[in-house]
Amino acid sequence: MNLILSSKEYNPLIIAEKIINSTSIPMLGCEHAWIAAGALLASIRNNGRIKVTDDQIMEALNRTRKQAIGAYCGLTGICGIAPGIGASFSVILGAACPKNEETATTMKVVSKVIECIANETGPCCCKNFIYATLKTSCKLSKEYLDINIPYKYRIICKDYDRHPHGCRKEKCRHFPI
Repeated sequence: MNLILSSKEYNPLIIAEKIINSTSIPMLGCEHAWIAAGALLASIRNNGRIKVTDDQIMEALNRTRKQAIGAYCGLTGICGIAPGIGASFSVILGAACPKNEETATTMKVVSKVIECIANETGPCCCKNFIYATLKTSCKLSKEYLDINIPYKYRIICKDYDRHPHGCRKEKCRHFPI
């Protein structure tokens, strides 16, 4: 949490990588949803075009906690990172059930994030999902929030040998070739 709230970085991939490399998180798990949501919101806040408060970041992470449930990616088709990114957009847009455009936009974002994740499976890798969805989220931030968030950054995975289901290796753009 301190890394998210204190970050001055504009690129969410750099924020996420810093969190992953400086904390002890499991190879797979819902912690990755919080990293993705927090990194995205910190980068939007640091961009300065839209005001994002610490309370909004906490709210998005609390919403994510309610829907990011271990193994549900395979059991229901909903990786916890998708509701994490959705909660991020929802908080920024002020989406709620009675609101039309804000809620529709949030749902469109989540559908595109789920499609992004689906294109990266075989087997699932939470770290790859973070990086892929953050790139997609930056593009969606431009489309729906009119914010240019940098997302060009080469990630080289250091955890490929830790994957309990086997790494995708050369099929993953982050595998050290």
